[in-house]
Amino acid sequence: MIATKGFAAQHAGSPLAPFSFERRDPGRHDVVIEISHCGVCHTDIHMVHNDFGMSLYPMVPGHEIIGKAIAVGGDVKEFRPGDTAGVGCLVDSCRECESCTNGLEQHCQNGFVLTYSGYEKDGKTVTQGGYSTKIVVDERFVLKVSPKLAPDKAAPLLCAGITTYSPLRQWKIGKGHKVAVVGLGGLGHMAVKLAASFGAEVTVLSTSASKKSDSQRLGAHDFVLTTDAAQVTRVANRFHFILDTLSASHDHNTYLGMLKTGGTMVCVGLPPEPIQVPAANIVFTRKCIAGSLIGGLPETQEMLDYCAAHDITADVEVIPIHQINDAYARMLKNDVKYRFVIDTTSLK
Repeated sequence: MIATKGFAAQHAGSPLAPFSFERRDPGRHDVVIEISHCGVCHTDIHMVHNDFGMSLYPMVPGHEIIGKAIAVGGDVKEFRPGDTAGVGCLVDSCRECESCTNGLEQHCQNGFVLTYSGYEKDGKTVTQGGYSTKIVVDERFVLKVSPKLAPDKAAPLLCAGITTYSPLRQWKIGKGHKVAVVGLGGLGHMAVKLAASFGAEVTVLSTSASKKSDSQRLGAHDFVLTTDAAQVTRVANRFHFILDTLSASHDHNTYLGMLKTGGTMVCVGLPPEPIQVPAANIVFTRKCIAGSLIGGLPETQEMLDYCAAHDITADVEVIPIHQINDAYARMLKNDVKYRFVIDTTSLK
């Protein structure tokens, strides 16, 4: 077994604190990664608080993981010690269902294995995440990270990056498309960068006037303050595609009114309340509301390679692990631009 240090929540809502545990010894197909950085996703807070009713404790959060491979199993083909490696939201799946065989492990029909707060295939071992010094993962769920990408800025690509890249690619967004991004946070700022790099005309929709200058710096062409009725009216029936990144409750009908006939709004956030949309708002306009999760392993690798080729990374604030509870408090106040990343070497 591999002795590992981390920070864990002991029960719902408890502060994160030092926690020592053991990782399994590597099997024939496993990669042992010494973690250097781990992004802090808002989902981590939800899981620590058990907002989804599925949390397992003690819990070491973290699913935006970057580090160096320090050992590999005898049958590992794609990784060698010293390679920079990444781990995202999943560490296993059934590998046999239609989704898995099509590279859509995030939709595994028999249940994927979460990077943390999930059960390994044995049904007994609880997974622990990247707020830690090491992790052991089957190479099929390990990603290659180009040395062109700074590890601290690349870590959020493993969740925020792929969560926004995937729907933009699936709906074939590119030159000639008018795209709006709802919310300019960890997900939204990546959506702006990626959509703009694909050649789309990008507008940020936000309730915070202070986000305007940042939206332009990140690559947006326009900004709409959605608390201003006149600005909302200005963009009625304007967009081909809207990417809604909000996790707070909001009125989706406001944004549907901004879509062109036949346009699509894709939701990647998880608000606590059901979406309330009168049928007439979509039937008479042939508009579509869709959802998107992360991406499968092939698409996540594609995203990392694309970001390396186009110098796209997250805007981050790097923190030592002992500041994580303060970081959570700041995130709840939207006081981060735009992703906290833990320097996990601070655990040593």
